[in-house]
Amino acid sequence: MTDRLIFTPQAIELVRRLAESHGPLIFHLSGGCCEGSAPMCFRQADFRPGSRDVLLGEVEGFPFYVGREQFDYWASSELTIDVTTGGGDSFSLEAADGVRFIVRSRLFTDAEIAELTAKELSPTR
Repeated sequence: MTDRLIFTPQAIELVRRLAESHGPLIFHLSGGCCEGSAPMCFRQADFRPGSRDVLLGEVEGFPFYVGREQFDYWASSELTIDVTTGGGDSFSLEAADGVRFIVRSRLFTDAEIAELTAKELSPTR
């Protein structure tokens, strides 16, 4: 099965730790000015997705949104969310631990795009 969003085991472990400390989480990939295309993790109580944001998937039951412009850019790619050291200055929750989420991508094959299109157009979705 083809998915648009994959979290590495290290990223999943970090999500679990953050959820234990902060409660329900939400992720957003905006491509904005401050963090570029870094995935941002917030407490759900502190962030509300905009009307143009697209729900890309979930991790550990927590939603992962992407801005409409970013979705259009990434629509043909599988996104893998991983963790690296060196949080730097960030509004994302994990930065306080000296780490940060990063995104890696690969282009879908034609067959994978067809599978995603069929799944997303399915009336049961």
